[in-house]
Amino acid sequence: MKVITTIASLNEALAPYRFSGASVGFVPTMGALHEGHATLVRQCVAENKVCVVSIFVNPTQFNNKEDLRLYPRTLETDCELLEQLGATFVFVPSEEEVYPETDTRVFDFGALDKVMEGRFRPGHFNGVAQVVSKLFEMVKPDTAYFGEKDFQQLAIVRAMVKQLDLPVRIVGVPIVREPSGLAMSSRNQRLLETEKISAAEIYRTLKKSVTMTDTYTPAQIIDSVINKINNVSGLCVEYYEIVDGNSLQSISSWQDSNYIVGCIAVFCGDVRLIDNIEYK
Repeated sequence: MKVITTIASLNEALAPYRFSGASVGFVPTMGALHEGHATLVRQCVAENKVCVVSIFVNPTQFNNKEDLRLYPRTLETDCELLEQLGATFVFVPSEEEVYPETDTRVFDFGALDKVMEGRFRPGHFNGVAQVVSKLFEMVKPDTAYFGEKDFQQLAIVRAMVKQLDLPVRIVGVPIVREPSGLAMSSRNQRLLETEKISAAEIYRTLKKSVTMTDTYTPAQIIDSVINKINNVSGLCVEYYEIVDGNSLQSISSWQDSNYIVGCIAVFCGDVRLIDNIEYK
């Protein structure tokens, strides 16, 4: 495995593989890797001749400067893990390498980025689209892998690829959970052990809500989930929405869609956690 820090070196390293027609898989990350990332990398390694993993904490997708400052950075242990997993190249560019000049592009995703995360984190998805499109341009992968925990982000990336007509296949990989059910996230590193116990109630409550659809409407289940989680010490729900899994628009009836997903954001202390669950 080779660690690369510049676009020029990346192009040089990938050139012989591209020339031979070898498939290039790509896993973009912000580091602080965990088993969820490892699952993405394993699938990438299994399905491609070359596996490129990027580690770049992208400043343009943080609307909260304190969140950016506190985001965990563990490059040495990340690289050790990636070597064990069989990654071919780790791309660790500087901010100057990714943004030699300010990226002023503004993407129009219609209603996709106006709800849920987009409503509470203005500008976040534009930043995601900026950096992912730049990384795709640098790596030129055949396939890129994203975790389904970031459900709305996955929808945004797919929409961006379609808008820009990029020749890359996007693969969503199911959520990986801790034994307690808590969705794996780099932010979990900031949780105290007692907070992790509380945070496990998020998925437990979502899972229970799936069994209630014969009796309760989406609005009633939303109220129930929010109340139950808010009653757990240290937890505070920012939003819980039950939406059409494609349009991300709220539904009022279980008959409104054949693909229904519940998406949630919860503060556990000062750590913001997201999760989702499919209803049908």
